[in-house]
Amino acid sequence: MTRSLAPLPTLVAATLAAALGLLALPAGANDALKKALQTRFPDISIEQVSKSPVAGLWEVYADGQIFYADDKGDHVLLNGMLIDTRTRTNLTDDRLSKLRSIDFGSLPVELAIKEVKGNGKRKLVVFSDADCPFCKRLEKSLLEVTDITVYTFLYPIDKLHPQANERSRRVWCSSDRLKAWKDWMLENKNPTTGADCDNPVGKLAALGEKYRINGTPTLVFASGRTVPGALPAKDIERYLNEPAK
Repeated sequence: MTRSLAPLPTLVAATLAAALGLLALPAGANDALKKALQTRFPDISIEQVSKSPVAGLWEVYADGQIFYADDKGDHVLLNGMLIDTRTRTNLTDDRLSKLRSIDFGSLPVELAIKEVKGNGKRKLVVFSDADCPFCKRLEKSLLEVTDITVYTFLYPIDKLHPQANERSRRVWCSSDRLKAWKDWMLENKNPTTGADCDNPVGKLAALGEKYRINGTPTLVFASGRTVPGALPAKDIERYLNEPAK
């Protein structure tokens, strides 16, 4: 008796799936990887681990989303970012910050609002928008950091915060720029000085364009590392302690 074949479309689909490695692994073969990932990410529910079309990468389905992991689960690709699961380090961000490294000594710190805390030995430049909520969050984090000199570049992003340019100029025109800046960023006390004095806002806009600073806050450390975002104090400390170039 001749055995009947499955319909052609079904055979083609099965063949393609197998060729691309999209079929789930046999039961038990992926348990170690699934267990390792679940241990490192206890806050998500890992439902399935399958082969991906790329050799050495496994497709992980968790909480309705897909990410990719290596054989041991030590690294994952998530939203285009390579993450070290053992340390929760975003390796893509780390690599980008190194590629975008800036020669700290070349920055025109004379155009900055300068704040010295403690011995002031460690150096930090911040590109900051006066109306950026994340910049205000960063200012609060900096309250926890001492033995540092902070140079703040007034860097309003007009398309996001149309009032920030004038507010930045009012801060610069104040008799005590640092106080005016802190009063606004930490206590929402609007600077009242006129905004028509000579100021560096235009020059700093050109500087930011040169270095592709497209978001605020952006921090530049003495090592040359450039990091965007409102970092917590512990991360600021970590980068401050990197060797200066």
